This record gives sequence, C-alpha cells and structure tokens, in this order.
Amino acid sequence: MNLSCSTRLSLRPLFPSQKLLCHFFSSNVLHSLYRRISQLGGPNVSVVPLLDQWVQEGRPVPKEELQRIIKELRVYKRFNHALEISQWMSDKRYIILSCGDIATRMNLIFRVHGLEQVENYFNNISTNMKGFTVYTALLNCYAHEKSVEKAEIVMQRMKDMGLVRGQLSYNIMINLYYKIEAYEKLDALMLEMEEKGIYFDQYTLSIRLSAYAAVSDIEGIDKIVKRMESDPQLVLNWNSYSIAANGYLKVGLLDKALAMVKKSEGLIDNAKKKNFAFDLLLKQYAEIGKKDELYRIWKLYKEKEKIYNKGYISMISSLLAFDDIEGAENIFEEWESRKLSYDFRVPNLLINAYGQKGLLAKAEALLNRGMTRGGQPSADSWYYLASGYLDNNQIPKALEAMKKAVAVCPPRWRPSKETLATCLEYLEGKGDTERADDFINSLRVQHIFPTSVHNRLLNYIKDGKSTSNENFQMEGNV
Repeated sequence: MNLSCSTRLSLRPLFPSQKLLCHFFSSNVLHSLYRRISQLGGPNVSVVPLLDQWVQEGRPVPKEELQRIIKELRVYKRFNHALEISQWMSDKRYIILSCGDIATRMNLIFRVHGLEQVENYFNNISTNMKGFTVYTALLNCYAHEKSVEKAEIVMQRMKDMGLVRGQLSYNIMINLYYKIEAYEKLDALMLEMEEKGIYFDQYTLSIRLSAYAAVSDIEGIDKIVKRMESDPQLVLNWNSYSIAANGYLKVGLLDKALAMVKKSEGLIDNAKKKNFAFDLLLKQYAEIGKKDELYRIWKLYKEKEKIYNKGYISMISSLLAFDDIEGAENIFEEWESRKLSYDFRVPNLLINAYGQKGLLAKAEALLNRGMTRGGQPSADSWYYLASGYLDNNQIPKALEAMKKAVAVCPPRWRPSKETLATCLEYLEGKGDTERADDFINSLRVQHIFPTSVHNRLLNYIKDGKSTSNENFQMEGNV
C-alpha cells in the first residue's frame, strides 16, 4: 500500500527536517489545488467536479489545506466556490467541522443564499456546537443585514448563556447601531462594557469616533482622541486620526483637521492597506487646500507602493478640486504610460472637467481615445459628455449622448431630472413624438422610471404640453 508523505510521517515522531518536508509538501498541495480552483470560470461553474477529480488522482486533501483555500477564496469574494468546498469537506470527505468551520460556513451561506438559509442551517446545528463562535457568526449575519431586533435577541441570549466576555460581540452591536444611526444607543453599550470590566479596544473607540464625526460633535471627537492617545494599552493607527480629520473637515476646522492628517500620515507605515491610506491622505490634503502637500504625498506614494487605478483616480480628482486641469492631465498621461487595465473612471474625471469648462472638443477626443485603447465608456462617460453639451446649448448632441448613457447604464443609475427634461423639451419643440417615445421607452426598460411615468411623459409630448420640472415628477426614481 502506498502512503502519502503526511501519512508515513504521522506514524512516528517528526524530526525538524521531516517537519520542513511535510510543510513543503503541504504548501505544494495548496498551491497546485488552489491554482486549479482559481482557473475556474464564474461562480456558476461548480468546483465539486474538480475536487472529486483531485481525489480520484490519488492526491491528498488535508483539512488544513482546504481551510486555507476557503480563506483565500473569501479574500477574493469567491463565496460560491468557498461554500462548495466547505460543504464538500463534510458531505463527501466526512471531515468533522470545528466551531470555526461552522461559523465560516454560516458567513458563506449568508453571502451566497441570504439570512433565511443561515437561520435554517443554524437551527440544525447540534446544541453542543452552539458556543461563542457560532452565536457570534449568527449575530454578525443579523448585523450585516441590519436586522436590529433579531441581533438584539441573539445578543441577549449570549449574555444569558455567559458567552459575552470580550469586546467582539459588543463591537458588532455598536457598529450596527452606528450604521443605522442609532447613536443614542452607543453610550449605553459602552457603559455596560465598562461596568463589566471589558476594555475598549481600537475598534470600539473608532466606531464611537465615527459616530461623533457623523453628527459633527467636536467635543466628542476631542474626547475620544484624547482618550485614545492617553491609553498606553492602545495601539493607535492611521485610520483613527483620519476619522477625526474628516469630522473636523465637515465643520471647517482646517487647522485641527491638518493636525490629525499629519498624525495619520505618521502612522501610515503600519497600515495594512497602504494604498487605501495614501488615497485618503490625497483626498484630505486636497480638502484642506494644501496643494504642495498633495504633490509631496503623491511622490511618497510612488516611492513606497505600486499605484493602481484607484490611486490615479484619487490624485486626479484631488488636483481637479484645485481646478488644476493641467496638473490632472499630466497625471493622466502618467497613468496611460503605465498601461494598467483601461478603467474609464480615470478619463471620466477629465471628461467631466472638460465639459464643465466648455472644452467639448477635448472631452470628445479623450472619450474616443479611450475607446481606441480598448476602454469601454460607462454610462457616466456619456452622461458627463451630455451635460457638457447641455451647458453649451448643443441639445441634439446631448440627446444622442444621453441615449448612449441609458443604453449601458447599470442598475440604480439615475441621471438628473433637469437633464432628462431638457432632452424631452427639445423633442417636444421638434414635435418628434417617435424619437421621444423611443427615448422614454429606453428609460423605462432600464428602470429609470416606471411605466406610469413613461405614459404620462409621452402624453405631454403628444399633447404639446410642457415637460418642465413641475410636470417631470419621477415618483422618487430619479
């Protein structure tokens, strides 16, 4: 009988060299199996046949490797495949799931199938497995769904069972109340934590800081910042200072905001997502009005990190906040020279700026240039162009651009009522009911407004009535 490396070595104590060999073997298993999984198509392509084939080839599938693959797939939001592997582990390999495995599966079920399926799965879990980890996973699902009543019931059940002993459960509830803007409940929960001797961690205080910033409570922001800075057990991070800076910026306290941004910058080397941190620094220095600092951060950004499309979007939009079109053009040319994936959100910034300045020839040229380089204009691309045409009284061109915008618009995309009204008034003036009907019908098909509005607008056109904003009511859909 042929035994795998892991099987043979498990029969006797391992020396260091043998442990290294098994780690190497295990890592190769992970990379090879993960490579096959990563090459699958979209989420509708099942991973199960691939896993079955892997076993038929006589290859090992240790539980630890499957757990790592699931973790990696979750990072890349491939929840369907991760859930299939989790289910395959227990259904086909008869691997006994730990509480952590169960909690992970609950999260994946929530992502793929929704809350009802999570509840069904939870109800079928044996009582002895329903401990802190599993109940916390359920609480987290309710919090993500903003199902406040159910989250509160689970939280109380956990308290009754003696499962609430640290910050995690409280932080989930505090974050839920923050998201639904029930700020008055935050202090009560934090007081309860203090009474139970539960220490406020970075996350607890950051949520409270965000809540103070959301309501422009400067005294509250000052209080939390002071508390964080005076706590020797707390490891400060760049994001806390960034939250405080946003709160000060909201009420125009630029000097205080600048002091927070400087402190945030000082901690950026410890940031887990450095690109995100740099993008936010660019935005904040622009809002404060520090153009020299903007360029200094951009230089530092390029020295320390590989910059992707989002970074260029942040820099170009920050320069346009200073009305610095020439500077934005220079950064755009640098972006093009990098030959990254052609993300039309980058040229869209300049197309919009050109339209607002009446530089329509430049806007048209940039849009066409993007298409020749393999980019696909978005609804916003055409909409920005249409807005520029409207501002310069080129209504026929605006109408054509709007048609193109509507044709490629994503769900929930909404143009302004004023733009649509101007286009329809133009068709009304021409008496062109056929083109008006086509345009209005395209808006209905894309769910920009319902059939009732479609019929009403078309009647206005046919009857020669005005499609001004008084009559152009979109029932909250635009």
